[in-house]
Amino acid sequence: MEKTPKWVDVALIPLLNLLIAFVISGIVVLLIGEDPIKAIKVMVSGALGSPYGWGYTLYYATNFIFTGLAVAVAYHASQFNIGGEGQATLGGLGVALVLLAFPWPHWSIALIAAMAGGAIFGAAWAAIPAYLQAKRGSHIVITTIMFNFIGAAVLNYMLVNVLRPRGSMDPATARFGPATHLPTFHDFPLVGQFFSKSVPANVSFFVAILACYLVWVLIWRTKLGFEIRAFGRSESAARYAGISPVKIVMAAMLISGGLAGLMAINNVMGEAHRLVLNSVEGAGFIGIAVALMGRNHPFGVFLAALLFGFLYQGGGELALETTIPRELITVIQALVILFTGAFDNMLRAPIESFFVARANARKEA
Repeated sequence: MEKTPKWVDVALIPLLNLLIAFVISGIVVLLIGEDPIKAIKVMVSGALGSPYGWGYTLYYATNFIFTGLAVAVAYHASQFNIGGEGQATLGGLGVALVLLAFPWPHWSIALIAAMAGGAIFGAAWAAIPAYLQAKRGSHIVITTIMFNFIGAAVLNYMLVNVLRPRGSMDPATARFGPATHLPTFHDFPLVGQFFSKSVPANVSFFVAILACYLVWVLIWRTKLGFEIRAFGRSESAARYAGISPVKIVMAAMLISGGLAGLMAINNVMGEAHRLVLNSVEGAGFIGIAVALMGRNHPFGVFLAALLFGFLYQGGGELALETTIPRELITVIQALVILFTGAFDNMLRAPIESFFVARANARKEA
């Protein structure tokens, strides 16, 4: 029996699922008395039609790349990490502590230190649920969800009682030194004219692309990556082959938490220049959708992150320029998740049957 072409699974099925999600979203817009064609135009114009728009689209996409990669790495080890929100939150705390600790002379040096701080704090926050899963059998989904709320409480305590500057009423840290501010796309030669000075898209985007490549190398070109994938496919077979479940669960979750923590170099160091409450803004949860739609492959995560960056920025403009509520974008995101995740097999089975039947017919002819 012939197999379905790879491009069908990687490209055709996700695109068809996405198209169905957008069609249903258009029907929802129509039902609330708005013009879906106009809504699409506003979203496209708001996200891609100006230097301001595409700058914010890339900024949001950068966040989603990190959190999407975090979910994907854990998923390859059969660990569903729902804790990206909390790990990114604690990553922000690590970035802030590092940047406030020393008078950094240049942003490049500060960036390396901030990446280490964010990754270490994010990995440390993921290590506790990972240990409970590996050693005690606690379900990783339950513990990581719980740690999202605990992480928010920890950050709230630190900002209100420890890191808030004296005399300030705002629950936030002091601003980082000017030398730590990351160059934005507007500061780049040649391409800077195509980006607005007011948007926060910065060099973290290139760090995110590098992270995509390194995750690909890790999962598909290293011994550890092979062990992670083997364990994710069959724990019993991996045990038989001598692969330690404790080692794989801990390694995958530490890497996952570190990737989520790295997100803070974009939103904390690159945009706010200080740590504030709710700086993650749901990016940890959106990373789940990004990983699902990207088939847990780094390149797929990159493309899916761009799509969700488009939805995020376009949705904001849609709420400003029309009477369509901002919550509709959440509905669209939910439909994308629904059709790329829960309803994925609805299209997969008939499409795969069609291509297999066509291939068999050609073979017989």
